[in-house]
Amino acid sequence: MTTAVTTTETERVGPLDRLRALHQEGRLAEEYPSVPGLLAELIGPDGDLAALARAGRLLARLSPDSVRERHPGVQPATVAVTGHGMLDALTPALTGQFARHGIPLRTFDAEYDSWLRDLQDTTSPLYAPGTEIALCVLDAQVVFDELPLPWQVADLAAALEARLRQITALVARYTEHGPGTLVLNTLPLLPAHAHQLVDHASRTELSLRWREFNCGLLRLAAEHPRLHVVDLDPLVAEGGPVRDSRLAAYAKVHLGEELLGRYAREIGHLARTLRGRAKKVLVVDADNTLWDGILGDDGPDGIAAATTYRGEAFGKFQRVVKQIGAQGVLLAVCSKNDREPVLGVLRDHPDMTLREADFTRVNANWDPKDGNLRDIAARLNLGVDSFVFADDSPFECGLVASSLPEVAVVRLDEEPALHVDRLLADGWFDVRALTAEDRLRAGQYRSEAARQDLQDSAGSMEDYLRALDIRLEVSPVRDHEVARIAQITLRTNQFNLTTRRLQEADVRRLRAEPGQLVLAMRARDRFGDNGVIGAVFAHGDGDTWTIDNMLLSCRVFARGIEQATVSSLLAHARDSGAAAVHAGYRPTAKNHRVRDFWPSLGFATTAESEDGALEFRHDLTDVPPVPGHLSLTVSFSGETTESTV
Repeated sequence: MTTAVTTTETERVGPLDRLRALHQEGRLAEEYPSVPGLLAELIGPDGDLAALARAGRLLARLSPDSVRERHPGVQPATVAVTGHGMLDALTPALTGQFARHGIPLRTFDAEYDSWLRDLQDTTSPLYAPGTEIALCVLDAQVVFDELPLPWQVADLAAALEARLRQITALVARYTEHGPGTLVLNTLPLLPAHAHQLVDHASRTELSLRWREFNCGLLRLAAEHPRLHVVDLDPLVAEGGPVRDSRLAAYAKVHLGEELLGRYAREIGHLARTLRGRAKKVLVVDADNTLWDGILGDDGPDGIAAATTYRGEAFGKFQRVVKQIGAQGVLLAVCSKNDREPVLGVLRDHPDMTLREADFTRVNANWDPKDGNLRDIAARLNLGVDSFVFADDSPFECGLVASSLPEVAVVRLDEEPALHVDRLLADGWFDVRALTAEDRLRAGQYRSEAARQDLQDSAGSMEDYLRALDIRLEVSPVRDHEVARIAQITLRTNQFNLTTRRLQEADVRRLRAEPGQLVLAMRARDRFGDNGVIGAVFAHGDGDTWTIDNMLLSCRVFARGIEQATVSSLLAHARDSGAAAVHAGYRPTAKNHRVRDFWPSLGFATTAESEDGALEFRHDLTDVPPVPGHLSLTVSFSGETTESTV
């Protein structure tokens, strides 16, 4: 006899049980897009890493290739793992963390204590083609195992210096021959190490030498763009033991499961960063999120973000939000309130650290919040997948999580002292390096309102563009712009014709190759400087040129910048003796609007593959003109030409 399952019983089935059911039914690969939501529900607002590791053990049975077959837009990651101690707990933790971000994981785990050999041997999995991240997880025993008995601080200092020299050489070897990003970590110093010295003076010297060694590791990351060093000190400071002494003694587990879980969380953030999937917008609620109290019930005098015991916690949250916004993250408000009272608080309330000018959008109304997020996204010309939404209401968080699964939801609650920790826990906004454009981004988006006002008052689009007074410069990428160009390739999705993602080292390599053109597009208009807003990658081969990719920020769409850039490049190719220029388009979920970009400029379609990729050719007999409403300055090889209409 079959027992019917009621809705209430189904709702009581936990997310881990639902994952198990999908696996048992053979539908886990098919339903993989729902996995991040299930994992977010599983770990809860406080980030239960142990629960995530349990889910990771289940997800590790899933073939990444099977996910990609069903979801071509999902790109699995390949991670090679080596280290000193036993790292059995790391793979499930990594698998769970990567799955949180929608990335199926393929790992290659090395033998015990093979890190030195793996970094030396260019045939090891760390150097295998396609390895995206190579993890070398070290612990303090890589130093202490080298000491004589008895030992003194001088022995330790010598061992630290020798180990740092060795690691420095290995990093140089990997960055020369390895395909991915190498990850090292600082080494935690335990009481069991330091207290082997009985005098305080020696312990002080030991701590000083140890910190110098860890600083040396961190400096290596500043010198090598494809090296990342995870500082374990902040992770240790979160609480919990670095290791279990019994497991360390009997099983060589020198870093415990809890710490490895936090380490895996950092690697998940890194993977998302390397793929250019940093979030761009933080949308916050107002009542009991930015301030203590409910504005509609308590009035402006009844809310607080300072001056009261609880209010101070909200003030700290506001300061962190402002700090994030100062680094290029766009801020917005989404509140169920009347608009004018909310604006009044942001303008005039003495407790507020955040003011109206800090936000690119303030949506205060009584509409559903998922709809408001869509509205904010449309007005910023961004996808909701670039959003983080922070709210104290379980209902609102659940609504957004279910209707907009692409949005990262930060679930706050009634304890404001935890707001900051929960907002920062998942590194949603992490990037490899900040650029000058990042720090100016909020102001640039706010100036869009002035541009919109001009467009609304103009008689036609042509009148608007002429009044905008666009000045475009196209020229080779300058040294200080390399980080920005790499960032554009990683983070631009809508106007990205082949979606070729590049790190800084890749951009520098292309700049140095003969025959390569790596061009930056810079624009300004009557409302200000937009900075570097696009890039072109091209190369010449005999009488044929190829545009490998072209990218443009969504902030400057439909202003003639793209046509002017291509026009100048085609004219340069023709004047250099080229007979044709080739280009391509590779479809993604987000770049469909530029599918017809090349044909609109006179390119003819020459091939189409089964996955929708297109190839084009321009015979240079009829080069499209530079739009008449903008002025253009072009430099390809030291010679500058200007076209001003």
